[in-house]
Amino acid sequence: MTRIGAASVLAAVMLLSPACKKEEKPAGDTTGTATGTPPAAEKKPAGGKIALLLPETKTARYESHDRPHFERKVKELCSECEVIYSNADQDASKQQNQAEAALTNGAQVLVLDPVDSASAAAIVTRAKQSKIPVVSYDRLITGADVDYYISFDNEKVGKLQATALVDKLKADGKTGGTIVMINGAPTDNNAKLFKAGAHSIIDGSGLKIGAEYDTPDWSPDKAQQQMEQAITSIGKDKIAGVYCANDGTAGGAIAAMKAAGVKPLPPVTGQDAELAGIQRIIAGEQFMTVYKAIKPEAEVAAELAVALVRGQQAPAGKVNAKVNNGKLDVPSILLEPVAVTKDNVKTTVVADGFWKPDELCAGSYKDACTAAQIQ
Repeated sequence: MTRIGAASVLAAVMLLSPACKKEEKPAGDTTGTATGTPPAAEKKPAGGKIALLLPETKTARYESHDRPHFERKVKELCSECEVIYSNADQDASKQQNQAEAALTNGAQVLVLDPVDSASAAAIVTRAKQSKIPVVSYDRLITGADVDYYISFDNEKVGKLQATALVDKLKADGKTGGTIVMINGAPTDNNAKLFKAGAHSIIDGSGLKIGAEYDTPDWSPDKAQQQMEQAITSIGKDKIAGVYCANDGTAGGAIAAMKAAGVKPLPPVTGQDAELAGIQRIIAGEQFMTVYKAIKPEAEVAAELAVALVRGQQAPAGKVNAKVNNGKLDVPSILLEPVAVTKDNVKTTVVADGFWKPDELCAGSYKDACTAAQIQ
């Protein structure tokens, strides 16, 4: 072998030796340098930041169900992920500031339930400037480049409410009676869908709408005032039924009728299966509510948010629809709502663990629960 050839072989051996030595490192030895610092390739990937922006607290579900289920699922899927949580208290400007703060704090995904479906488009625009994906949660953000939408078939919610009310009045022989409609907040796109679904059933039913209101901020207090106006204009003994878009407004309407001495109370609809709403149903004060299984809604939102933080698409098989928001057809995950009356409280909200019997049957509701065979 020539001197040059020998030198070349020696150099190659010297270059290969460190690599061979590294591969022979005993299992479990994570040291990469003389100081014992773990090599970069062996470090666990860092978690991401996910912003959950909810709209208000007057509707009890957000703090009691949506938030805890979402946060728990995120931690289950990504222990190193951080949830940046904010509630806007029904203030669109406050929500915009919260979104800006979340982005400044490094949020990599926004899960946004808008106070105002239209003005929230500005939040989406701001997020897109930073290439941050936005998931429209529960309420559809309109006129914006939203990445995904997670909710229920909200027009179907209105149809379920109205169908239950119409069927009940027919069964009671009040096919031509007068009803009051207390709809949701005009700034909430979902409220428009509930209203449209309800009208599609009521308008051809033969029932007369004696008064109809949209309720700013979904406020039970404002719903109570609206019901007081309706009682004055229609007469307390001439109201056959009351369509209320959710349990909070139902509570306000029922309070107004009880204060006015309306007996017996007419059938009243609701939505969200709030604790107070289900208790009123058990007690016979509210006729029905719509149960939207919030746990799977919050959990699938968490699954999607974690996937997006990791640069992935929606989990396979989750997207089942497209919903147009005025700008584009948004890939959507729509869940099924369920009508709940006293007859199926036990097989729906109780069976799902949404409310426990000891929560529903506390205090004055104990006897009503026994009669309804909930305990």
